Amino acid sequence: MSFTVGYCTNVHAGMDLPTIRENLLQYAVPVRSNLSTETALGVGLWLPAQAANECVAGGLKGFRAFLDENRLEAFTINGFPYDNFHQDVVKHRVYEPTWWEQERLVYTKQLAVILSELLPASQSVGSISTLPIGWASDAVTEDQLAAAAANLRELAEFLSALESQTGRRIVIAIEPEPGCILDTADDVVQWFSKRFPDAKHRRHLTVCHDVCHSAVMMESQAEVLLRYAAAGITIGKVQVSSAIVADWDAMSIGRRHEAIQQLSGFAEDRYLHQTGRIRGDNSFELAEDLPGLVSPVPASSDPARGDKRWVVHFHVPIFLERFGHLTTSQDDVRECLRTLIRNPSSIDFTGHLEVETYAWTVLPDAMRKRSLAEDVSEELRWLRKELIECM
Repeated sequence: MSFTVGYCTNVHAGMDLPTIRENLLQYAVPVRSNLSTETALGVGLWLPAQAANECVAGGLKGFRAFLDENRLEAFTINGFPYDNFHQDVVKHRVYEPTWWEQERLVYTKQLAVILSELLPASQSVGSISTLPIGWASDAVTEDQLAAAAANLRELAEFLSALESQTGRRIVIAIEPEPGCILDTADDVVQWFSKRFPDAKHRRHLTVCHDVCHSAVMMESQAEVLLRYAAAGITIGKVQVSSAIVADWDAMSIGRRHEAIQQLSGFAEDRYLHQTGRIRGDNSFELAEDLPGLVSPVPASSDPARGDKRWVVHFHVPIFLERFGHLTTSQDDVRECLRTLIRNPSSIDFTGHLEVETYAWTVLPDAMRKRSLAEDVSEELRWLRKELIECM
C-alpha cells in the first residue's frame, strides 16, 4: 500500500487567502526544506468559508500556481472548521454549521471544486474531512438527522457529477469525534447502513479515522479499521494524532496529585478537550471537557476520582511518548499504521495520512521549545520512520 503523507495547516491562524498563502510561506516551505527532500511536501489545507469564497471567486488559478511554485501538494482539505478556528474560545462552535444546515453543504461543495483544481497529477483521489453531523444533544431531532443525511447524499451526487466533468474523484470523509452524533465506529457503521446503503453514494462518502478521537473512546485501532472494512466503508483519510493519557492505576496518590497539576496546564479555554474515563468498575464514561476534572481536591483525596485511566482529547506531538507523569496514545498510532500496512487487500483506504497536531499554539510553554516549522518537521520525520518500521 502506498501512502501520501502531509500535515494539516489548521494549526495556522488565517481567515483569508492572502494570510493562508503567507502562512504556507512562513511555515510549510521551511518544513519542506527541513525534511531535506527534493520532492514536494504534502499539505492538508484548511480553508475557512471566507477563504473558500475568495478561491471560487477568482483566486483559485493563482493559488494553484503559488502551490506549484513552492512545491506544496494539496492532496486533502480539512473541511471540519467552517469559521475562525483560532478565536479565543472555539469549543462547541467548531460543530457549526451542522450537516442539516445548507451553509455546510454549500461550503463543502466549494471545497470539492477547489480540491479538484488543486489536486496534483500524482493523486487520483482527493479527500475532504468533515464533522460527524453535529454535536450530540437531546435537542437534535430525527427530522434534522434525516435532513443531514439528505444533504450528504446530495453532496455525493454532486461529487459524482464533478468526477464525470473533471476526472477527479473527491471523497468526503466523515470524522467521528467524542461527544458528537457519530463518535464511535459503531455509530459510523450504523449511520452508513441506515443512511447510505447505495454504493454510488459510498463511492464519495467515506470515513476519516482520527487516531486521537478513537483512543479517547477507548477503541482498538485494529478493530475499528477492520470493522469499517467489513461494513464496506472506505477510509478517506487517517488523521495521525495523539492524545494525553493518565494511567492512574500506575500512580500513587501523591503522584496522582502531581499529574492532575500537570493536566491543569492543558485545561485551556480555546478548544474542547473531551476526556474518556475508565471508572473503578471498568465502565466507560465520557466527560465533555477537561477543566471540570482537574479542580483541586484535598491532599488526602483521590484526584482521579476513583478512575483507572483517562484519555484526553488534546492533540499532542506524535513523536512524544511521555512527559512528567503523563503518557500519550502514541502506541495507538503505531497500531493504526500496522493495521493499514498489513491489510492492504481488505481495507479500502485512499492512503492519505495527515498529521493533525492543531494544538501547538495552546500547548504549555515548556512543551514549545523550538519553532513551529521545526516541530512539524519532527512529527513528519517520526511518521515516516514509523511507516518503514511497521512494514
